Amino acid sequence: MPGTAYATGSKRWTEFEGLTMAFFRPRVSREAEVRYHADQEAAKGYPAMLEKARVAEREFRAAQGADVPGAELRAAGVALDQAISGALRSAESAQRATFGVKAYDDRIRRRKGRATPEGAKWTAEVDRLRTLREEHRLTGIVRVPG
Repeated sequence: MPGTAYATGSKRWTEFEGLTMAFFRPRVSREAEVRYHADQEAAKGYPAMLEKARVAEREFRAAQGADVPGAELRAAGVALDQAISGALRSAESAQRATFGVKAYDDRIRRRKGRATPEGAKWTAEVDRLRTLREEHRLTGIVRVPG
């Protein structure tokens, strides 16, 4: 291979100027970097999305307690579902960003990311929000005869 240390025939290790490495592999793909930065930006909105979900839940519970008509209760239930889904998407972005940029291309890195305290915290939060959303979808959204 021309340009490598073996191809020059030199026995001295100090003559490496102008030589290249025989193998080069990028650490992460460009797509992974783009997704990582997008997830970091989306994760910044998590507190606002969670607060929006809390407000929607308060409105939904108030509508349940006030015995409002079915259509209004369904609208409040759908609004709560959308708010929880937004918070979940933001939490998933924070989780992926916490795992690191290498985790986008490598399942082992994702597993190692979950094992860190910060990764475990976000994994638990994502699981909690998914459970909350699914429970609400099964029992909270009123079906209105149409």
